Amino acid sequence: RGRGRGRGGVDVRVRCGPISDHLARHKYDVIVVGGGHAGTEAAAAAARVGAETLLVTQKIHTIGALSCNPSLGGVGKGHLVKEVDALDGLCGRAGDWAGIHFSILNRRKGPAVWGPRAQLDRELYRQFIQSELLSTPRLTVLEGSVEELLLTEPDPEEPGHHRVTGIRLANGSQPVSASSVVLTTGTFLSGSLFMGQTTSPGGRIGDAPSSAGLSHTLRERLGLRVGRLRTGTPPRIVKDSVDFSLASLHAPDKQPTPFSFLNTHTRCKPEEQLPCYLTHTTPGVEKVVRESLHLNCHIQQDTKGPRYCPSIESRVLRFPGRRHQVWLEPEGLTSDLLYPQGLSMTMPPDVQLCLIREIPPLHRLFFFCMHRSEMCYGVQYDFVCPTQLSPALQVKSTQGLFLAGQINGTTGYEEAAAQGLWAGVNAGRWALSMPPVALSRTESYIGVLIDDLVSRGVTEPYRMFTSRAEFRTSLRPDNADLRLTLKGFEEVGCVSSLRYQEAVRVRDSLQDALAALQSLVLPTSSWKKILGDVGISETKNSILNGMDLLQYNNVSFEMLASAFPERFSPHLEFSQRLEIEAIYRPHCDLQRKEMERIQREESLSLPPDMDYLSLPVSLSQEVREILDRVRPSTLGAATRLQGMTPAAVVQLLSYVHQTGKKERRSHRNQLDQKGREEDGCTRNVVLPQ
Repeated sequence: RGRGRGRGGVDVRVRCGPISDHLARHKYDVIVVGGGHAGTEAAAAAARVGAETLLVTQKIHTIGALSCNPSLGGVGKGHLVKEVDALDGLCGRAGDWAGIHFSILNRRKGPAVWGPRAQLDRELYRQFIQSELLSTPRLTVLEGSVEELLLTEPDPEEPGHHRVTGIRLANGSQPVSASSVVLTTGTFLSGSLFMGQTTSPGGRIGDAPSSAGLSHTLRERLGLRVGRLRTGTPPRIVKDSVDFSLASLHAPDKQPTPFSFLNTHTRCKPEEQLPCYLTHTTPGVEKVVRESLHLNCHIQQDTKGPRYCPSIESRVLRFPGRRHQVWLEPEGLTSDLLYPQGLSMTMPPDVQLCLIREIPPLHRLFFFCMHRSEMCYGVQYDFVCPTQLSPALQVKSTQGLFLAGQINGTTGYEEAAAQGLWAGVNAGRWALSMPPVALSRTESYIGVLIDDLVSRGVTEPYRMFTSRAEFRTSLRPDNADLRLTLKGFEEVGCVSSLRYQEAVRVRDSLQDALAALQSLVLPTSSWKKILGDVGISETKNSILNGMDLLQYNNVSFEMLASAFPERFSPHLEFSQRLEIEAIYRPHCDLQRKEMERIQREESLSLPPDMDYLSLPVSLSQEVREILDRVRPSTLGAATRLQGMTPAAVVQLLSYVHQTGKKERRSHRNQLDQKGREEDGCTRNVVLPQ
C-alpha cells in the first residue's frame, strides 16, 4: 500500500503489485474495472454517492490518458461534457485545465446545437484526472488485470439469474469482494491489434493484452450476447516536418468558453492558445489505398467500424473521387507532435508513409518524422449488446453488474464518460441498498444516449449528435446545470453541496432577471426612443416586454442594462444565458406539453416478468421476439425498439392499461372482502352484559 497527496493535499490510496491480504479481506461497495474515461467517471461518481470504491486498472500512470485524439467535446459531444460536469463529473474541469485550443462549433446555427470543443494537452489532462481521482475520498486504486467475475445465486426478491460478488485478478491472487461491479473495459475486451497483415492481442499499443477470462465469463457463464466492433488511430507526426504554408490555419476562439459551470475562465490564456491546420487528401491517397488493400487484413474484416470517424481506407472506398479533410491538431503546449485527424489507417508502416506523403503539407515526411510508438493501427474488440441492460446500465440478468463505455458499443471519450458517471452512480446506490435512478431523454442528452443504447441497441459504434435528441431546444449546453445539478444533489446524491449552492444561486438569479425582463413593458415607440434603431417595424404598434425585445438579433442584454442600470446591471454575468433563454422560450413552451406526454408514457412501467411470447394480444411473432429479447422497462422504451410498429404499441398500451385496471379492481375487491370479514367479526363479538 502506498500513500500520496493529490492536488488538494488530500491523502490518497494507491496499491501496486500483488494484492495484499488486507485488500482481499476487505469488502468494497463498488469495484470499477478500467481506468479510461468511463472508469474514472464511474469510480469518482460511486465514491461521491457514498460507496467505498476500488478502481482496478492495468497501469496507474495511464489513468486519464487520451488514447486517441487529444480533444474533448464537439457537436452533441459537447452537450454530454456539460451534463457530466453538471452532475459533478471530472472531464469538464479537466478540459478547462488542459485545453490549448477552444472553439464553439456550429456557431452559425442556433445556440441549442452549438458544440463546445477543445484541443487538449495530453500530459496536463492526464495529470488533472489522476490528481482529482487520487484525492477522492472513499476511493482506492489498484494496479492489476481482472481475470473473471465472482458470481453467486441471485437475490430471489430481485430480477436476474446471477448476482456478482466481486472479482478475481489475473495473477491468481485471492478474490476481492464487492456488492457491485462496473466494467469499463474499452477496447481491451478480447482486443486484437492490426497493422497490415500482422495481428497481435491487445487493446492499445504498449499495453498488456486483456484477459480472455473476463470475456469468457460474459459469454459463457452469464450467457450475454456479445458482438465485435473495430476502430483505429492515425500516426503522430513531428511538427518540424510539416510544410504549414500548404495548409489553412484555423485559429481558436479569441475568448475561450469553459466547459465547467464552476469555471469563469480556462487555465490557458487566450493569447497562449495554439492553432489547428486544415488540409485535404489527393488522388494519390486514393491510389495508395486501392493498391494496398491486399496488404490490409483489418479493412477486409466484416466487423463494423465507426461510421462518423472512419479510417481513410473506409472513406476512400465509400466515397471515391472525393477530397477528404485532414486536420493537423496540436498534442500539447510543449509537444513536438501533431495529431492528423482523418488519417486513421491500418496498412503496413511503409505504405502508411507513402500515403501520408501524398498529402501536400506532409510531402517532406520520413520515417523518423513519424513517432514510432504512435504508428497507425486498428483495434477489434468485444462489446456486449446493450439491449441487455436496464436504464441504470445494469445487466438485466445479473444483479449488481454494470457496464459503461465502449463495452456497450459506443465510441468517443464523451459518450464513455457520460455512461461511466451514470453506471457509477447506480452501482453505488445498488451497493448502498438505494433504488436505481434513470434520466429521461426529455431531460438530458445522457438520457438520450442511454435510452438509444438499451432500447435500440447498436450495429456500429454509437456516436452522439444533436439530431438524436427530440427536444434539443430545451436540452441546451447553457442550461445543463439547471436541468441536472439540482436533481443530482437532491435525488441522485452525486453532486457536492458547493456545486449545489452555486446552481441554486444561478437559478434564483436567472429567475429574478427573467422576472425583471418580463415586468418591463413598453410600447414599441418607447423602445425605439430608448434603444434607437433596434429593427422593430415602425408600422408595428404593440406592447413588448424585455423578453420579447431580446428575441431581436440586434438587441442585447447589455443594451438593456445600459438603458436601465438599476434594474438589469446586477444580472450582467448572465447576459448570454438570458439572451438564449429569450430566443428559445416560445419554442420550449410548445415543447413542454409534448415532453409531459412522453414523460407520462415513459413512466408507464412494463412488468419485468411479462411473457411476451404468449401475451393474449394481437402481436406479430417478430414483435413478440423483439420484446422478449430486449424486455424494455417502460412503454416509452418499447416504442423506440427497431421493428416495433405503431399498431403493436397501441396493443401493448391497451393490454397494460387493462391489466392495471384488473389488478386495481382485484386489489379493491380484496380490501372490500377483508373489510366485510372484519365487520363480520365485529358483529359476532358478544359484548359483556
